[in-house]
Amino acid sequence: MFHLASAIFWTLVQPFNLVGLLIAAAIVGAAFRWRRVSITFATLAFVVVALAGWTTFGALLLHPLEDRFTRPEPAPQHVDGIIVLGGGFEGAVNMARGGYELNDSGDRFVETAILARRYPQARLLVSGGSGSVFLPGEGDADTAPRLLIALGVPPERIELENQSRDTFENARLSVSLAKPQPGETWLLVTSAFHMPRAVGAFRQAGFPVVPWPADYKTTGQERPGLTDDNVLDSLRNTTVGIREWIGLIAYWMLGRSESILPSIGE
Repeated sequence: MFHLASAIFWTLVQPFNLVGLLIAAAIVGAAFRWRRVSITFATLAFVVVALAGWTTFGALLLHPLEDRFTRPEPAPQHVDGIIVLGGGFEGAVNMARGGYELNDSGDRFVETAILARRYPQARLLVSGGSGSVFLPGEGDADTAPRLLIALGVPPERIELENQSRDTFENARLSVSLAKPQPGETWLLVTSAFHMPRAVGAFRQAGFPVVPWPADYKTTGQERPGLTDDNVLDSLRNTTVGIREWIGLIAYWMLGRSESILPSIGE
């Protein structure tokens, strides 16, 4: 129920769809000659477009998320396991065409293949079913072996958790499959902006992990003002940032994470 409700809510409030709803409201207002209502909604639509596409607002939303956790220095000498969270594949395309088409979060799987070569004795767990509600697609855990094997990872090393639909289920089902023992070191690989919510969920599930962020969306040096990036990338950053902050707050309110931004030093 939570998964469906969150998908519907996000469909309504993500910037691009929100602009469409505001424009529709402005048109309705104009049709009924509610001049002030129409102007208000049209102005709000313009503000959303300008803020999301033409400024660094999205990058600034992502900075505290991407900077929250960094890769350990020095890197661990011994790693017992590596977990990579789904979200990096084009599920609908791969279900229709096969292969392993990556989306703009696919770096997490490339980084996982690198880590698998760096730590050849570590277990490798891919966690991610199909989280899509409105568009059927192949789950990332079903697609990932094709890519990882092509990149040189032995198939017998790959363990799959293909039932989870969100980060909370990633954590809960991963701990059941991995059964981590005290003193073991498990790396968690996901996009840098997503790492705070992932760490919070895994801690709540009783699975201590070492964050290994990948797939950065910003330089970390953006300042308030007009963006130097293209409009589509700025819109994407705004969309990702708003969604992730909403997710962090929701997880904290529902007890899926101990805090909105999990502490760094645990």
